[in-house]
Amino acid sequence: MHDIITLKQMTKAYGSKVVLENIDLSIPRGSIVGLMGPNGCGKTSMMKILTGMINDYSGIVRIDGQPVGAYSKSVTAYLPDRSYLPQWMNAKQCVNYMADFYRDFDKPKAMKMLEAFQLEPGQRVKTMSKGMQEKLLLLLTMSRQAKLYVLDEPLGGVDPSARQFIMDTILHNRPENSTILLSTHMIYDMERVFDFALMIGKRQVLLFDSVANLEAQGKTLNELFQEVFPYVG
Repeated sequence: MHDIITLKQMTKAYGSKVVLENIDLSIPRGSIVGLMGPNGCGKTSMMKILTGMINDYSGIVRIDGQPVGAYSKSVTAYLPDRSYLPQWMNAKQCVNYMADFYRDFDKPKAMKMLEAFQLEPGQRVKTMSKGMQEKLLLLLTMSRQAKLYVLDEPLGGVDPSARQFIMDTILHNRPENSTILLSTHMIYDMERVFDFALMIGKRQVLLFDSVANLEAQGKTLNELFQEVFPYVG
């Protein structure tokens, strides 16, 4: 069975600045992949290319064996690094909006997750804290029955005491055989859930391996990150 993500000689530049260069990468379906690297290394650009938000790149990009387009967008759920929700909507209206927009959206699941996250259905987005908005965005993303979930820093504004609950929510609400590509700086908190580690920097893939293989070397992901990126404080 083919990989869920295939990149061949993929390059992305902003003007004269190349951020990703000749990337070759294959990610197997059904896996949870941690995407790591310093700020500005191209993580968000890669995610936006995979989700069709950026299309001015060179090379080959395939999602579930197909070029990025209508089909790939129909099987990919994307959590961006900033809110896209209209500030005037309340939480329930956001759920209804997503249900109207995506055929694979599970509205009953979303309403149950609202309760689990202790979010009031009638509260407007503009009155929510950053952490509350991120919880709402996450539950809307995970309420889709997608083949690929692309999550850009899903725990960035979440209180440390809630991170375990949020991660359990992600893991327990993904369809069987779905794939998660998740970018994070919180390696220590997240490494227990990853099947693969993907580290990018200097425009290249610097490491892509299974966590099992890496752990066999006797090092944690956090230690390996410091080896790959010794200049990151």
